[in-house]
Amino acid sequence: MSGIGPVEPGEDTCHHPRAPLTAATPVRARLTVPPRHRRKAALAAAATLTTGVCVYALTAPAPPPPPPPPWPSQVVGFTYLGAAPEADRAGAFTFDVSISTEPGRRVTIDAITQPSAALAVSTQPSAPFTVPPGGSREVLVTVYVLDCGEVPRNAGLPFLDVTLRNERAVQKQSRILGGGYPEDLATAIGKTCDRPAP
Repeated sequence: MSGIGPVEPGEDTCHHPRAPLTAATPVRARLTVPPRHRRKAALAAAATLTTGVCVYALTAPAPPPPPPPPWPSQVVGFTYLGAAPEADRAGAFTFDVSISTEPGRRVTIDAITQPSAALAVSTQPSAPFTVPPGGSREVLVTVYVLDCGEVPRNAGLPFLDVTLRNERAVQKQSRILGGGYPEDLATAIGKTCDRPAP
């Protein structure tokens, strides 16, 4: 055969009438992994995951500690309620005080005193007592005059010294009661100490 021309199909290369005209479908190769290899792979993946979790747990930064509770003086309030009915006792002045706390904050009153050595203080209920979280407690306070010659007649008179305690600390503080307390106390002391001797 000589010459140039199109290549013609050879013998038995024509289209078979029963063969489809579409392109041949590729055969998918199926990879089969033996069961023992699958188990090994699963164990290796689990070991890697466990190691990663352990490393993270050991090297992760610790969470910051919760903030400390506030100081007892920051969550307690004192309100002067006025002279009590027994306030006219000679040599003493009795009055009511309401002590309140913020919600979620319990405070114990360990002591209520007066800074002057010429005065003494007692309370009902007797200290120590606790004011419940978010609640209030009414306290009857009596100030006794011990020495009229040493009783302060100045701005230091209105102070009450209180010792407060909560889960954070114990604090001693001077509290100024408003609402007429200084005037009422000064009047009571004046009645006691300015009374002429019999």
